[in-house]
Amino acid sequence: MRKFLCLFILLKSFVLTLSAQNKPVIAFASDTQEPMWVEKLFLKSNHNLLATKMIFNDVDQLRPKAFFILGDVVSVGKNKKAWRNIDKYIGQLVKDSIPVYATLGNHEVMFNSKKGTTNFRKRFPDYNPSGYTEVIDSVAVILLNSNFAQMSVQEIVTQNKWYADKLNALDADAAIRLIIVGCHHSPYTNSSIVSPSNAVKENFVPPYLKSKKAVLFLSGHSHNFEQFKMQGKNFLVIGGGGGLHQPLKKKENQQADVAAVYKPDFHYLEVSRQGETLNILSRRLSADFKSFSDGYSLKVDK
Repeated sequence: MRKFLCLFILLKSFVLTLSAQNKPVIAFASDTQEPMWVEKLFLKSNHNLLATKMIFNDVDQLRPKAFFILGDVVSVGKNKKAWRNIDKYIGQLVKDSIPVYATLGNHEVMFNSKKGTTNFRKRFPDYNPSGYTEVIDSVAVILLNSNFAQMSVQEIVTQNKWYADKLNALDADAAIRLIIVGCHHSPYTNSSIVSPSNAVKENFVPPYLKSKKAVLFLSGHSHNFEQFKMQGKNFLVIGGGGGLHQPLKKKENQQADVAAVYKPDFHYLEVSRQGETLNILSRRLSADFKSFSDGYSLKVDK
């Protein structure tokens, strides 16, 4: 009887472990671009190309149901050479049945918006300049274009209408449990290099706050990990995909950052759903560039 009980406990533990391993996971990263020479005049490099490669490798080992990149995938979108390494990394993920989605960052449209966008859409054919949605395990991920300076008034109006309509439709859809909104430019950041985006704050934040099911707003552009809470909702900055790490403003000039003590140079997000809750984990690259470990974590729900 005792042996049977021990066997039962071991079997139960194995089943639970297997179940946890099979739990649908979504991965997110931002700012995987190779540093430009001009950036190195102001910011310190730190094996950035290796960091990006290791992030893609770790995501590949994670085997998520999908991988989302929130812009600045490469240094200069119009330059075909800039896509060389990223093409290999994305190709490996796709080969391993991991779909990769992305939205435009400022580096994709730099110097030649049309050519950069064309190169971008070759890699991400599902991309829609008016915004698009992917659903994984009853979680809807909305990706938006935050390059407002490159958009016409009509394009902004069209995207805003699509975004509001989509949130309303998803809120009313019983098959959707939770919503994640993502774009490149951060509405809130303490970076001393890039400023918070007022355009994102005005156009994207209010509908997100109003939505019943939208529980997480993700962005990059600031090459940091930051967490802000507004009206009870979470905003995460996850710009640690390989770009040059950006210093933060002096403490007296900072907006309250919930994750003030967690500042890894390189990281990406692992997200999974448990009922009506999102389990969010930041995977950080060690300082010696040997391995990843579980870092900051939080749970968010409606």
